[in-house]
Amino acid sequence: MYTGRVRPFWPHVEAQADAFVVDDDGRVLAVGEPKTLAEQYPDAAPQELEGWVMPGLIEPHGHPGTAAILLSDRVVDIRPVVVPEAESVLRLLRDAVAAATGPVYVNGWDALLQRGLPTPDIRFLDELAGDTPLVIVHNSGHSAYFNTAAAELSNLTRETPDPPGASFVRDENGDLAGTALEARAVQQVLAPFLRQAQAAIPALLSAHFADLSRHGYTTVSDLSWDRQLTPVVEAMRDSGTLPLRVRWYEMSQPGGAVSQRGEGDAAIRQIGVKTWSDGSPWIGNIATSFPYLDTPATRDLGLEPGHIGVANYSADELLAIAEPYAAAGWQLACHAHGDRAIDATLDVYEDLITRHNLEDHRFRLEHVGAMTQAQFQRAADLGVTVSVFVDHITYWGEVLVDDLFGAEHGGAWADAGAAFAAGQRATFHNDGWVTPNEPFRNMAVAETRTTRAGRTMPGGRPVRRADALAAHSTNAAWQLFSEHEIGALAPGLFADFIVVDRDPLEVSAEALAETQVAATYLGGRRVM
Repeated sequence: MYTGRVRPFWPHVEAQADAFVVDDDGRVLAVGEPKTLAEQYPDAAPQELEGWVMPGLIEPHGHPGTAAILLSDRVVDIRPVVVPEAESVLRLLRDAVAAATGPVYVNGWDALLQRGLPTPDIRFLDELAGDTPLVIVHNSGHSAYFNTAAAELSNLTRETPDPPGASFVRDENGDLAGTALEARAVQQVLAPFLRQAQAAIPALLSAHFADLSRHGYTTVSDLSWDRQLTPVVEAMRDSGTLPLRVRWYEMSQPGGAVSQRGEGDAAIRQIGVKTWSDGSPWIGNIATSFPYLDTPATRDLGLEPGHIGVANYSADELLAIAEPYAAAGWQLACHAHGDRAIDATLDVYEDLITRHNLEDHRFRLEHVGAMTQAQFQRAADLGVTVSVFVDHITYWGEVLVDDLFGAEHGGAWADAGAAFAAGQRATFHNDGWVTPNEPFRNMAVAETRTTRAGRTMPGGRPVRRADALAAHSTNAAWQLFSEHEIGALAPGLFADFIVVDRDPLEVSAEALAETQVAATYLGGRRVM
């Protein structure tokens, strides 16, 4: 029997208890008062937990399979949260090339936050790296920049066709310009590196999972899972070294073979299928009804005045990709930032729901930066659930308003309050490596809508604390079709919980953001 100050999030988020009992299978038997539970379960020896106890956190939209590599020491880390100044970025690149004995791979380029970076075209990268293959992944993961040597290493030529839903930018002569846009093109550029890293994957993934566990995560979802990782995670599970649960989504593709549904187990299980309707606001390829502003920042991105991004697929193409998976009973998850992309995706979802008479499908929309109140309501009416990237406000809040979209559209970015007002069981996420794993800061920024520089966004609705806490726990479990096993400390669910240094329900938003995790338990067993 565990005793302490417990926020079980059951039967509601505001509840408090003083003890809970865990059985030999790692599931909660009962929650209540120590005296009563001691009488009911006399063999349950009490173990006091110092601090506040709450359910383990759930990352409903991560990319641990990729993040384990991109955040490793095999990659030069220039993310703006680590290297904020352009000159420091360029110095790190020059130093990495000078010290290289092979290809150089870099992660984290962001010209909007690292002001003063040059245009990373193939000419610039050729001058910088010469015969050393150099690949730089944009912080969003939606583009990568490469020099001629890297193109040769990846067997990319002017004749290389664009992958479905992705492209290679070409110059006026049709030659490669050194930019890959969207997931499948980025993967082609990184293919030699990913092959080389395979031998180290067990150690890299183990280290990354341990880091997630230290941040209080007991379940993580991967929305771009590589099936080659499944045996690695299964081996960790079988050896008792897997510190969290994994829920994963395969990447859809036109004409792709539909995998067979299986129950999996409580440790690792496929939940659905992922596709991308549009791209990233930071590189100019999200599909909106409104144009980007004409500012020095957008001109530095190469966007013409009045620029409006386009979707990766037409509605017909997206429907053709998604239908086989929906017909097979898979949950669909679609990346969609711009309001036009969201409308198109909801049109496709509504068609599939009607065509196949789907009920508890829980189709997902991911990130939903420019989603409107009316769209949140339409999604809720369709049974479509959303995962909101609220941490965009923390790091890019000023950029969204001043540089990209203005107060009307940028100010209401990632409007989690509107989602909850529409009746959504919304969730929050950090999207792998894009922003640091900081779930408590996600909750705080959703509540205050304040950037790290202290500026309050001029639009959008703040969320209630109970909703913010649910976004990384009970709602996330439900969104992942796992509410029958995780998300709260409730009878019958796994005793996945964390010990933190403050009451997550009662402290201020500023204090919530700084919450420290003292211990992490999975199935009643301490793992971190």
